[in-house]
Amino acid sequence: MSTTTSPKRLADDAADVLRAVKLIQLGARMQVLESEFPKLSRERLIRLYREVKGASPPKGMLPFSEDWYLTWAPNIHTSMFANVYAFLEANSEGMDRVDLLTRAYALYAEHFQMNGEPLQMDLTRAWTFIRFKDAGILRLAGCTRCRGKFVAHAHEPSHSMVCGICQPPSRAGKTKAAAKAALERSAALQAQAA
Repeated sequence: MSTTTSPKRLADDAADVLRAVKLIQLGARMQVLESEFPKLSRERLIRLYREVKGASPPKGMLPFSEDWYLTWAPNIHTSMFANVYAFLEANSEGMDRVDLLTRAYALYAEHFQMNGEPLQMDLTRAWTFIRFKDAGILRLAGCTRCRGKFVAHAHEPSHSMVCGICQPPSRAGKTKAAAKAALERSAALQAQAA
C-alpha cells in the first residue's frame, strides 16, 4: 500500500523546516520552536537543531518575567526591537508572527552589531516580548521628552513617561563590562591615531 503526500503539504513542511532553521540560526530555544512549529515533531526539531548548531539544544526555563524588559539597557534594546517589529507588522502584508520575528530580530541585531555594541536581548527574549505584548502585559509608550516609543507596562499611565535615554538611572553604564569596553575603544582609537 503506497501512501501519497500532497505537493502542498510537502511544500508547507519544507517551508516550516526552513523557517525553523532560520530561528535556530538566530538563537531560538526548543520551547520557541515547539510553540511556533507544532506540525514538526519534537524529535525532528531536535535533529534539526543538532544539524544546524552542531550540538544538542540547551535545557532550562524560558524567561518568564516582564520586569527584565523594563530595566535600563534591556529596555533600550527591547524598544528598538519592538519599534522595528511594529513597523514591519504595519507595513508588511502577508507576514505571520514567525516571519515578523525573524526579520525584526535580524534588523535589531544588525543595528547593534554594526555599532559594536553587545546585544542585550536574544531571540528567545524577543519572542517572549511579543507574547507579553500580545497578552496585553507590555506595550510601546511615548517618551514625553524625545517622543520616541519605549517598552512600558501596559496598565501604567504614560502621560508623564520619560525614557531611559532622556533620563538614565544614576548608575547606568557604570558596570565593569562598560568600563572595560570604554577602555578598549579608547585604546583602539589611540592605536589608529598612531
